[in-house]
Parts: sequence; C-alpha cells; structure tokens
Amino acid sequence: MTRDTTGLPMRPLHGSPFVFDPGALCLELLVTGAPGAYAHYEILHGPRDLADWLALSRLRLDPELVGVTEAELRAARRLRDSLWRLADARTGGRPLPPEDVAEVNLAASHPPLVPAMDAGAGRSWVQPAGATAVLSTIARDAVDLFTGDHADRIRECGSHDCRLVFVDTSRPGRRRWCSMERCGNRQKVRALRARREGAEDPR
Repeated sequence: MTRDTTGLPMRPLHGSPFVFDPGALCLELLVTGAPGAYAHYEILHGPRDLADWLALSRLRLDPELVGVTEAELRAARRLRDSLWRLADARTGGRPLPPEDVAEVNLAASHPPLVPAMDAGAGRSWVQPAGATAVLSTIARDAVDLFTGDHADRIRECGSHDCRLVFVDTSRPGRRRWCSMERCGNRQKVRALRARREGAEDPR
C-alpha cells in the first residue's frame, strides 16, 4: 500500500476541522463522496475537483500537472463507489461484490503513475500525469489492501454517526475511531457525561 501521509484535512458541516488518516491511498478516495443515501457529500463535481483533491491526498500531486477529462472524472466516481461497497462488504463480513471487484481490476489494468526518487532519497511521482494513471495507482493500492495482510483490519469508525473507513495499521490492532481528535474525543466526552449523570442519580 502507498503509506506516506500527513493525513487528510477534513472540514465537516458540523463540528471542528480535523485530520483523518485512513491508512491507505484507496480509502482516502472515499472521503470525496459516497453512493446512495450519502450522495449529498459528493465533492467531485468537475475535473478540477479531482485534481485539487489529489494535491491533498498522500500522492501530493500538483493539480496544475494532472490532466482530468470528464470521462476520467466519471471513472473516478465509479471506482470510488465500488471501493465503498467493497469496504462495506469487508467490514460486514460479506463476500466482495464481483461487479465492484471487476471495476477495481479494470482501473488497475492501466499503466500507473511512475515513481521517482530525488537526490535526498525522497519519493515523488513523474508529472505531468493523466487521471487514468492516477486511478490505476489507487486501484492497485486497493488490490494490495483487500488481498494483503491488513485485509481483516479494514474498519468503519466506531461512532454511531460516522461512516469513515480506515485500515487499522496499529500494532495492537485496536483502533476504533476515524480520528481520536474527533470521534474518539466525542466518545470520551459522552462517557464522562454518562458517568457524571450516573453519579448524580439519587437512585
């Protein structure tokens, strides 16, 4: 999996901004929207939206050097929606939907981004680059994730009102929250409030 990241900046409609690290490139794509009832969270409305998101992702691509066509934008949304359904199946203990597996494999069949190393041993990607290569890189990361050692560590946030998906790469494998500063902290506040209310109950 492509691991280097400083986290995605998240700005929810309700609550404070926070940083979310899903632990895998392919799961980062999920924050751009979702199929079905969650379609109102869509942020990939035009080709430039995808290019701008890539600058925030762990790929750290220069949006001015990423070519995105309308057809590639539609392909990105199809890939993302398939990844949502695959993650949902995995976290629910169900078989992976064959049509969504096929969508990932189709995206992965194209040539991916070309990696490059600089003199300081830093890693980057050769640009300019087309969105088809970007989607192939994301899809190949998904293949690595869903078939690799961390496939059984794909989780949905433990908060009742959060559906963010992450892969638990921690050594003990006990991560429950999308982010400790958001859902983890909210759970701590709720637990503290419940303890106080219990202590004040005269019964």
